[in-house]
Amino acid sequence: MVDRAGDELGFIHRFVRGSNASAPTILLLHGTGGDETDLLGIGESIAPGASLLSPRGKSLDEGYPRFFRRFAEGQFDEADISFRAGELADFLAAASDYYKFDANRVIALGFSNGANIAAALLLLKPQTLSGAMLLRAMVPLNPKTPPDLSGKSVLMCSAKLDPIVPTENAQRLATILESAGANVTLKWFNTGHGLTQDDLAACADWYSHST
Repeated sequence: MVDRAGDELGFIHRFVRGSNASAPTILLLHGTGGDETDLLGIGESIAPGASLLSPRGKSLDEGYPRFFRRFAEGQFDEADISFRAGELADFLAAASDYYKFDANRVIALGFSNGANIAAALLLLKPQTLSGAMLLRAMVPLNPKTPPDLSGKSVLMCSAKLDPIVPTENAQRLATILESAGANVTLKWFNTGHGLTQDDLAACADWYSHST
């Protein structure tokens, strides 16, 4: 495992060099209050042998790390989302050069706020991701210019009993991504906002068939 301070590449992060050089790099994006260590174990279980890149969100909400600012639950600062997505895209480019992984083969695995910034990357900086696993995602913003997501596969794991993400909102995000050309698999689980073993099994199955 290689730890880097945030000064050189722009984000405090962890990078784990995988044993499978042909596997894509997995970009791990934590939820509100998490950090760069939160999803490492999940990433290793879903994508064994893949390299893992896990940054810590730079926006703070009452002291808790996030990837962009919000005004209230479900009410996002779209200007900040655009800025933070660009910042994260720059970090990915710098990290791919530093750690020598293929910048064209990066799959995001994000939970909650991390899933939302991953969705924003797809909508604003589509060249940065080859695919994504979005766990409890909602629409982050409406881009001024529709992206071209042709050839990209996206898994969405959403929850019917989620008190944070309305089912209509999750469905709308799937529709937006599909309309942009992405191959979207939307799975619904009879649970709340927290992750379950069903989510992880769905991600592992999707990953094994998508790479």
